[in-house]
Amino acid sequence: MRIRPVGAHALLLDCTAPADVPEATLVEAWRAELWRRREQGELLAVEIVPAASTVLLDGLPDPAVTIEQLTQWAANVRHATRANAAAERAAAERAAAERAAAERAAAERAAAERAAAERGDGERGDGERGDGERGDGERGDGERGAEERGGGAEVVVPVEFDGPDLPAVAEHWGLPVPAVLRRLTGTRFRVAFCGFAPGFPYLTGLPAELALPRLATPRARVPAGSVALAGPYAGIYPSASPGGWLLVGRTELVLFDVSADPPARLGPGTLVRMVAA
Repeated sequence: MRIRPVGAHALLLDCTAPADVPEATLVEAWRAELWRRREQGELLAVEIVPAASTVLLDGLPDPAVTIEQLTQWAANVRHATRANAAAERAAAERAAAERAAAERAAAERAAAERAAAERGDGERGDGERGDGERGDGERGDGERGAEERGGGAEVVVPVEFDGPDLPAVAEHWGLPVPAVLRRLTGTRFRVAFCGFAPGFPYLTGLPAELALPRLATPRARVPAGSVALAGPYAGIYPSASPGGWLLVGRTELVLFDVSADPPARLGPGTLVRMVAA
């Protein structure tokens, strides 16, 4: 970590992570530690602003004192970063195993339905379709159970997955569109930081190898609630604006309300799960 003065009352933390740890994980560990210290009265800072690889501390009465504190807290952050990275890897492996199992089950159901159709066994085909519907319902119960276990720490975002760029995302990822949807609904996202527009959340959680290019020519207007992907991030447009991200769906969830406290529904550190609307 490198600490740089920014003006008379601000510091910028450059978060350089080890090769096996995503920078977003290190930034999140620092954000959580700094928010905790401020809540406990140990850190005097007006603003704590995480970004892709930095954290800005503003409104510091004595930056020199804060630098000493940051040096003392670095060991805690390193420990939390390692623990979070391990947990994220384990969660990604579990999600991959669950997706693979779901895809195998879907393939087996499809093969059984084709075999039944070839035999002309309508009743058996109907029964298998019914089993498939029950299987989907059971997965929905599992998702609800995960939300309950989260103890309210997770925001569930209902998404209508009908974005115009879904085929392009599927092509980039080398997957059929249904598998793209399973990937998105099976990922536990975290808000790394907000930017671009008030309340626009940059969501981490997708593997680095799935990073996507932005559109060569941005759209002049992206509707509010659009769910999009770009680089290693997912994001949701809180208001209509120009944008070059790939659109995969839309949500009716209100993400920014100036009369709410806080105005941004998805602030840094928030866990997010997308579900099919």
